[in-house]
Amino acid sequence: MTTHVAASAGTGFSGGGRPASAGPGADLPIGLTGAGEPLWGHLPGSGPAGFSACGLDGGLRNASQARRFTAHTLEGWGLVRLVPDAALIVSELVTNAVRHALDPDAPDSGEYPVWLGFFLRPGLVVCAVTDPSCTPPRPRGADACALGGRGLALVAAVSESWSWTLTPPRGKTVWAALAR
Repeated sequence: MTTHVAASAGTGFSGGGRPASAGPGADLPIGLTGAGEPLWGHLPGSGPAGFSACGLDGGLRNASQARRFTAHTLEGWGLVRLVPDAALIVSELVTNAVRHALDPDAPDSGEYPVWLGFFLRPGLVVCAVTDPSCTPPRPRGADACALGGRGLALVAAVSESWSWTLTPPRGKTVWAALAR
């Protein structure tokens, strides 16, 4: 796991991987930014304040790593009350990315094929997960005895809104917004 954290976000996350700079010209993840700016518009101020991201290797431990990164990021931003809902959202979105979007036979999915990012927006925190698949997320109707199939319904229940977008040159970003 690699981490990109804005200086104002409270650095020091040690959930694995190598720390990375979030300064001008930083190697920000495709899908989470376009031309160096968040997909959801420029945040005022110098540099990417209000942005935090980590790269995930597509392994089975990614959901727990994502929850730890979520707690660390939101606590650093003084948004502790959002941690339970945000942790649920990232658990579901990261699990979906690892289970449904990664092709085990893909020759080059990269060192970090899944990215988790957070953006502070006026009145919102946006959680975004980018993966290399162009296949849209599909909410499923799960019967009472099913062990799975409720993830996107849970995301919809705890978030203000959620959606997805294709991210050139490949893949998609699935995001959910929480009121702050």
